Amino acid sequence: MFSAYLPVFLMLGIAALVAFGVFGLTSVLGPKNMTAEKAIPYESGSETTGARHIRLSIKFYLTAILFVVFDIEAVFLYPWASLFAELGWLGFFEMMLFLVVLGVTLVYAWRKGALEWDN
Repeated sequence: MFSAYLPVFLMLGIAALVAFGVFGLTSVLGPKNMTAEKAIPYESGSETTGARHIRLSIKFYLTAILFVVFDIEAVFLYPWASLFAELGWLGFFEMMLFLVVLGVTLVYAWRKGALEWDN
């Protein structure tokens, strides 16, 4: 049974070695010229303005939650699509119900203005 998973473990091991190898080589061989300008904190490529205690807009959190909801949809769609023929009509209708619930969620968020960034 272990021999069936050996290629997967081998691929994960090689991927981990490459990732840690590249990270290690860049940190050891890369230039290290820290300047005062590079040490200034920034967000998304621009300098921060204001104090740290300023509360962020709820739109940032709402966007993150909507992303998670529809990301979970993709997580459930891939296994369903791979087993589509074996699940039969019951599996089809269950997934359609799941997609309808997500569609209603999207329409609700849209009508509430969750997808409008400028409000």
